[in-house]
Amino acid sequence: MISDVAQPHLFRNLTGRFLFLGTGTSVGVPVVGCDCATCTSKDPRNSRTRTSVALGLPEGTLLIDTTPDLRTQLLRERIGRVDAVLYTHDHVDHVYGLDDVRPLCFASGKPIPLLCEPRVEQRIRKAFDYAFETASVPGGGLPKVLFERISTASFDLLGARVLPLRLQHGSLDVLGFRFNNIAYCTDTNHIPDETRPLLADLDVLVLDCLRQASHPTHFSLEQALAEASRIAARRTLLVHMSHDIEHATLSAALPDGVELAYDGLELPLS
Repeated sequence: MISDVAQPHLFRNLTGRFLFLGTGTSVGVPVVGCDCATCTSKDPRNSRTRTSVALGLPEGTLLIDTTPDLRTQLLRERIGRVDAVLYTHDHVDHVYGLDDVRPLCFASGKPIPLLCEPRVEQRIRKAFDYAFETASVPGGGLPKVLFERISTASFDLLGARVLPLRLQHGSLDVLGFRFNNIAYCTDTNHIPDETRPLLADLDVLVLDCLRQASHPTHFSLEQALAEASRIAARRTLLVHMSHDIEHATLSAALPDGVELAYDGLELPLS
């Protein structure tokens, strides 16, 4: 029987927290049709939805990217409100869950700001053209969003200072972000020289690490470890991992100060 008693803790308070919604690559883990040891593992840390994080900032909840797993992620983590979305880049696994913000828009009664570079806005407008048509669409409703352009200049958002970090994802310019002493750098295989000074004195570095073999647009494990050593954050957490990364086995071999992130992992923002 479903109780009609109010559930005051149905939605969590993320204030002051940095939450990993997803830590997997574009196809997620398990991979459809794969029976490898990682994909069939019973360790929940080997179950990875597409990479995204949520931050509980002083004035609201910030989402970085809208993955195709967004609905699952928000339900799993009991997030009932998103006050802004910040985008790293325009690839499908970081954008195509945008329609899942519709019920959040219905609940708040106002558009959700989407902060992104011009190329990302163009992709969203093309992929979700129905949301921007002037004629009304019957049934289902539309995601109500409001674009705000960003560059590599720092800005204030929801009571926090955000410092964009220029990164390279193969030949594509993408963004990472620094919040105080936490830097989030997913989907990259090159950190430009002009960005490196912005990564100094970090408590936490969140860094791309796709697999053990080399890749044309992502850091391999060896490359990620080299970058972690060079940046020398007090703690480095690896994300955007494929099924080539088995959590327990690889964790045991990592150097001190480097860890594998996993879906649902939380960190303090301060």
